[in-house]
Amino acid sequence: MTGPDTLVEKLGFAPDSRALIISVRGLGMSQSSTDACYDAIRDGIATSSSVMVPCCWSRFAAAIFRGEDIGVELTLNAEFDQYRWGPITQAPSLLDGDGGFPRTSEDLWEHADVDETRRECRSQIERAVLWGFPVTHLTTHLQAMEKRPELYDVFLEMAEEFSLPIRLSSKPGESAIGFPIRRLAAQAGVLFPDHLVDFEGGSSAGLSELLSNLDQGVTEIVVDVALDTPEMRAITPTWAKRLENLRALLDTKQSELAKLNIELIGYKDLCDLMRKGR
Repeated sequence: MTGPDTLVEKLGFAPDSRALIISVRGLGMSQSSTDACYDAIRDGIATSSSVMVPCCWSRFAAAIFRGEDIGVELTLNAEFDQYRWGPITQAPSLLDGDGGFPRTSEDLWEHADVDETRRECRSQIERAVLWGFPVTHLTTHLQAMEKRPELYDVFLEMAEEFSLPIRLSSKPGESAIGFPIRRLAAQAGVLFPDHLVDFEGGSSAGLSELLSNLDQGVTEIVVDVALDTPEMRAITPTWAKRLENLRALLDTKQSELAKLNIELIGYKDLCDLMRKGR
């Protein structure tokens, strides 16, 4: 008798089940986004987030942590024009001329030293653990590490070293990247959701439509959220969309998911499964 084949079966669901991780993005980036992430998990339908350790509000995120499903968003870019953050290690190759991380992935790829990148990523994870986060998974800011082979190797190495599942682009995104990120992770025994969706619909209606059309298997929906503050309005012109996203997560009820036969899970479920397998 053979064991379950698919990730959703290994998690204990039927083969045709639809399991869903709803991840909110921006934990530690600002007070606005940090508060919004926790609001979405505590009062809405979000199930997970990941802390951006080098950012100014990450220590605050740790201080108000209440046991939520939190990973580490390995951060090597600081994309905003007037809001900057940089490495927590001595890493000259990870700095741009403005004193922070590079603003673009292309600039990062051109200058990043692999050894300095590895040291920085490990330090970000270790600091999150030191602050009290029982880290459940890894992601990479702007997906910069998964789009460059030498940086992807570091990303995968961290996942193996700390026995953590990871966020990866879906198969269509993998084709655009140009090398087999999903196969390489699977060969290393690193778990990742079957499907990844970046929610940009804004409204509750847009979220409901997305939920109604989920594929079978394990899907992760990623959502940028924020509260309406002068700080957030100054950081990014997309602040209004982030507010709408948060409202959609707060307005959508778990009963709606139940009617759609969607099983809400977190990355902790994948983390427990991965560590049990090891």
